[in-house]
Amino acid sequence: MARTAREVLDDAVRALPPGSNRLVPLIASGAAPRTAVAALALEQHHVITGDRRSFLHLAARAAGRGQPAVAAFFDHLALGEVLALGLLPPLAAACGLDEEAVRAHEPRAGCQAYPAYAAWLALGAEPVDAVVALTANFAAWGGYCATVSRALRTHYGFDDTACGFFDFFADPDPDGAQRALGAVAEGLADGRLSEPLAHRYGRLLQDYESMFWDTLADS
Repeated sequence: MARTAREVLDDAVRALPPGSNRLVPLIASGAAPRTAVAALALEQHHVITGDRRSFLHLAARAAGRGQPAVAAFFDHLALGEVLALGLLPPLAAACGLDEEAVRAHEPRAGCQAYPAYAAWLALGAEPVDAVVALTANFAAWGGYCATVSRALRTHYGFDDTACGFFDFFADPDPDGAQRALGAVAEGLADGRLSEPLAHRYGRLLQDYESMFWDTLADS
């Protein structure tokens, strides 16, 4: 019996659990210094802008190949990055950062390995394979954001506006989930989906995700 899009995505999430993460437990307990949270906000300015460009490129590639559902998925992600970028200034302000500090920040390689690999996927991966890989990674990222959001309120005194960035990614995205299903169904129908490659890409994304958090833990 042919596999369904739901089976493909559920299997990817199960096969690609979150990797190691030294910083989120520290934030969850209130033990992480505020400087680590500030560094996270600074690095995310670069991550978000880089990922948005990658998603737009993947959308354009998919559209050019006659894959409208895959293109719609990445267009949705790109729009989400725009919204997320607008939520970063209140987080930065709560960390004591002004616009000059954001502009002056020099990004760390360990934090920017993830968007660099996303850019590689945008250039070289089959777009629908990237859909599967990113969906599995977003499940991990959303869980981290939910934990951080609660902890910032409980231990660091951040208000709802300051936590909006993390709330955005922690909240369910039913539209995005439906677009992911449509994209994978399209990839299954046209024979372009390779689950082994999608899982390879997802594994590397999870590793780069861990690198992001561990680099911040060392800051």
